[in-house]
Amino acid sequence: MRKQFLILLLFTFHLVSCLPFNSLNSTTYIKANDEFILGNNIHGKFYASVTNTSNFEVTIWQYPNDGGRHSPITLKPSLSVKVTVDKNTSLRIENNSNGDVAIKLKVKGDTGLSMGYKK
Repeated sequence: MRKQFLILLLFTFHLVSCLPFNSLNSTTYIKANDEFILGNNIHGKFYASVTNTSNFEVTIWQYPNDGGRHSPITLKPSLSVKVTVDKNTSLRIENNSNGDVAIKLKVKGDTGLSMGYKK
């Protein structure tokens, strides 16, 4: 009985210790007239909570890897939005202002995502 309890305890500890790896947390800075691209690679579905911590609004688009774009969101300063992103679709956050912006990201689901910038 003690051995089973010890095995269960170790298994639970291991499971709980791996939970932080299921999410990605980041504060991302985007220069004026630039955009940040998350997930421009082959990946599964993911969920992104995006908070605009700057003084300028940003626009968020979803770009499927096979072309097109859809689901625009205008995110005003100090607001947050939760976005569900399909597999093989990138999330692009555009800063069309003349100032830099800061975005807080919390991503769950497939976190094997490429990250980069595009002017």
